[in-house]
Amino acid sequence: MDLKFNDFSYKALREMGMGNHEKYMSGEPFPHIVFDDFFKPSILKSILEEFPQLSSKTDIHYKNPNESKFASNKELRFGEGTRAFLHYLNSQPFLEFLQDLTGIKETLIPDPYFEGGGLHQIKKGGYLKLHVDFHRHRTMNLDRRLNVLVYLNEDWDDSYGGFFELWDNNMENCVSKIAPLFNRLVIFSTTGSSWHGHPDPLNCPEDRSRKSLALYYYTNGRPKEEIANVNGERITTTFANRKNMDSTKMTYYNSMVNLANDLLPPVVVRTLKKYRNK
Repeated sequence: MDLKFNDFSYKALREMGMGNHEKYMSGEPFPHIVFDDFFKPSILKSILEEFPQLSSKTDIHYKNPNESKFASNKELRFGEGTRAFLHYLNSQPFLEFLQDLTGIKETLIPDPYFEGGGLHQIKKGGYLKLHVDFHRHRTMNLDRRLNVLVYLNEDWDDSYGGFFELWDNNMENCVSKIAPLFNRLVIFSTTGSSWHGHPDPLNCPEDRSRKSLALYYYTNGRPKEEIANVNGERITTTFANRKNMDSTKMTYYNSMVNLANDLLPPVVVRTLKKYRNK
């Protein structure tokens, strides 16, 4: 397998990051950017060919009113090409590109555990309701700052749905809808108000699914204003209803989850989180 993942030199990659900083920061409703054809298509085609059906006992099946999707963060489930590619996304050149792009002053730290990340697959009827991500890594005890998504869906039709949606802080309006197209790279900041998801059930054919790679990046400390008025130590994802659009079942479920987060010790919350994601 060709291990040159894109056609950028180290210098060109740094220049691309710095050159797109203002565009990233001006993204609405929160800092984000979309790159198309960022990686070599042959690399991603190889990853797609070795992408497993995520339905084994070792995989994670999120099935509750907030989400219906499959995932795996186990390196033993990654193919050889996938493993090499994910390691590249955690490497110094790519980290420095992200640092230049986002302007984050604290040193970015990758996650070798792929907590919440790795391989993601949503099948027909699946969804991921609007949410903001957990703020602290439960193992490394670091602050989550940045998400990177790489989409792997060839010949994706808009009628399938599965758009990645970015919503305003009041949960009233979808500000941006991004189709999950093959070789599309999405990068966005993780804050207390970065509401995002793919909230409506996927409408693809039975033999198709929405596939992506997800990586998250951390720092030791962060600006307090990024998570003002929220629990900056939260180790579980926070879901919320779209106004007048989501179910009372979802409201009740989230009320119980939030109550558990507020009242129970973190070790118990971790155990419950692990149980409900099986």
